[in-house]
Amino acid sequence: MSAVAMTRTESETTRYQPLRGQTALVTGASSGIGAGVARALAAAGAAVAVNYVAGPAMAEAVVADIERAGGTTMAVQADVSHEGQVQAMFGAVLGAWDGLDILVSNAGIQKDAAITEMTLAQWNAVIGVNLTGTFLCAREAARAMIRRGIRPAVSRAAGKIVCISSVHEVIPWAGHVNYAASKGGMKLFMQSLAQELAPHRIRVNSIAPGAIQTPINRAVWETPAALEALLALIPYGRIGQPEDIGRAVAWLASDDADYVHGQTIFVDGGMTLYPEFARGG
Repeated sequence: MSAVAMTRTESETTRYQPLRGQTALVTGASSGIGAGVARALAAAGAAVAVNYVAGPAMAEAVVADIERAGGTTMAVQADVSHEGQVQAMFGAVLGAWDGLDILVSNAGIQKDAAITEMTLAQWNAVIGVNLTGTFLCAREAARAMIRRGIRPAVSRAAGKIVCISSVHEVIPWAGHVNYAASKGGMKLFMQSLAQELAPHRIRVNSIAPGAIQTPINRAVWETPAALEALLALIPYGRIGQPEDIGRAVAWLASDDADYVHGQTIFVDGGMTLYPEFARGG
């Protein structure tokens, strides 16, 4: 590619920032999918608050990456399963930036066990972060978005809420009933919230990742044998990366997706296509 062509491409990329002038909060953004989403939103022009619950150094590394790329960002600590901490986090973000345009509810955990061995603590921990945390953050975001209303020069919507769900909102997962229940619950939470907030012009949707290469699922991709078994479930033939989800979220939060509301978008390489049936059935 010539130097002229390269310069033109870089210039065009820089100019196209559909989220310029908007602010975003991404929960669980110190690593994995959340970090990928935070970087993608910043690249699209949004100021991004990077939430973390532990490991401030990891959150600060994401902040440093965004700042090096010329973005505006901040790190903010909160356990999303605790109401008081969520309210304090929103207070810090709203105080710094005087409003919120985008919430990405990404924080999630797994506490896996067979049902006969699963403890109440394991059940409550997963439901608390994955589902209750989504509720608490969405409630605070909706309050802020309704209060400020639409800013036509910035976005056609008063706000955008994106829930990071999972293919397991529709695919059963033995040995992970707490996780699957949390994501199945998120599906109807998102759709019901979309019904409720539509009159306020707040768009609510979900992104449902398939297998993404992150620390939470290291065991299923870190060895060749484990990766081969995983790829048998993915028709497209590769494991996903955090940036695959980040790009989808950035589009969904932009006015390019202004008529998309109450939907789950599966970003899964075809995992929800029941790949076993490609060979018979």
